[in-house]
Amino acid sequence: MLSETSTATVRATLPAVGAAIGDITELFYTKLFAAHPELIRDLFNRGNQNAGLQKQALAGSIAAFATHLVEHPDTRPDVMLNRIAHKHASLGVTRAQYEVVHRHLFEAIVEVLGEAVTPEVAAAWDEVYWLMANALVAIEERLYAGQQVAAGDVWRDWTVTDRIEETPDCTTFRLAPADGSPAPAHLPGQYVSVQVELADGARQIRQYSLSTAPGSPVRAITVKRVHGPAAGGPDGEVSRYLHDRVRPGDTLRVSAPYGDLVLRDTAAPVLLASAGIGCTPMLSMLEHLADTGHAAPVTVLHADRSPADHPLRSDHRALTHKLADARADFWYEESAEPGDRTGRMDLTPVPVAAGTTAYLCGPLPFMRAVRAQLLAKGVSAADIHYEVFGPDLWLASA
Repeated sequence: MLSETSTATVRATLPAVGAAIGDITELFYTKLFAAHPELIRDLFNRGNQNAGLQKQALAGSIAAFATHLVEHPDTRPDVMLNRIAHKHASLGVTRAQYEVVHRHLFEAIVEVLGEAVTPEVAAAWDEVYWLMANALVAIEERLYAGQQVAAGDVWRDWTVTDRIEETPDCTTFRLAPADGSPAPAHLPGQYVSVQVELADGARQIRQYSLSTAPGSPVRAITVKRVHGPAAGGPDGEVSRYLHDRVRPGDTLRVSAPYGDLVLRDTAAPVLLASAGIGCTPMLSMLEHLADTGHAAPVTVLHADRSPADHPLRSDHRALTHKLADARADFWYEESAEPGDRTGRMDLTPVPVAAGTTAYLCGPLPFMRAVRAQLLAKGVSAADIHYEVFGPDLWLASA
C-alpha cells in the first residue's frame, strides 16, 4: 500500500509526529474552523470539540493508521476505517471535504514540526493521508449507494409519532417518514443522525441508535439527556433540545441508518453486554433475535446505576423471555431488586457458551473491563465487537 520510500520515511518520523500529534490536531481544528466556521456550526459536534474528545479521536486514528501501514504493509485496518466511514456517511460527508481537511492538516503539520518537514517527509505523510482518505471515500460511496442516495444526500424529514418517558433522563421518540414513504431498511444495532436547529441558528447533529428491530413496524430512538460539562462530559445541547422541545407531531431531520456494529447473521451463541444508554443497540439486536427465533444460547448483560435508571428495562426482560435459551443478568450500583446483582459487572458466575459472539456498548472503561473478562473466559478477540457513542477513543487511550 505505502511505497517503500515513504514507508522508510514514515517509520523514521513516526515517533516525532506521534509525539506532536496532539498539538497538530489542535492547531488543525483551529485553522479549519477559522476558515470554515460553518463546519463547527453545522457539522462537527461542538460539545466534543470543547471537551477535546474529537481531537483525541483524530490523533488516535492518524497514529494508528500510519503505524499499521509500516508494521503491516500488506493489509489495511479495515475495522477502524469502516467505523469512521459509517460515522461520516451518517453526517453526509463528501469527497470534497477531504481536500479541505488535507489543506489545513498539512499547514498544521508544517507549523508544528517546522524544518523537520522536509520535502521527503511531506511527500511521505501526504501519501499516508491520501491512502486513508481515499479508502474512507470508497467505503462511504459504497454506503451511500447501499442506501440508494447521492453522496452526502442522507437527510429526510421524519415525524415524531409518540414520546415515551422511559426514566427521568431517557426518552423514547417514535418516528415515521414525514412523506409517508417506507422507512429505509436498517440492520440490528445501527444508528441514525438527528439534526436540530438550536437557538443560535446552529444545526447540530448527534447519532442515536435505533432501539427497534428491522422488522418492527415503528422506528424509535431512545435519547439520554446529557447534563454537560458539570457532569464531566461534553455539552448535551442536542439531547436537551430533544427532551425539552420535541413533542408528537414535530418534525426532525434524520439521516439514513448507518453503523458497523451490527448483529451478524449467525446461528452461534450471542452475548449482549451494555451499560447505561448503551442498551439501545442491544435492544435492537435482542428484538431481532426474538423475532427470528434464534435457537442458540443468548446471554443478556446490563449495568446501570439503579433499576429506575435502566432505560427499557422491561423490554430487556420481556425480549429475553421470548427466546428459547436465554438469560438476563443486571448489575446495579444501588437499589438492586430481587434477582439482580449489585456492584460492577462481574462475569465470574455467568456461563459463556463456546463459540460465543459478543457485542458491547457503553462507557469505554466498562467495555475494556468486560472485554478482558470475556477473553479470560475463552471468547476469541475476533468475536468481540463494540460500539462507542461519540468519538472512538479506544485507540487514542490504548
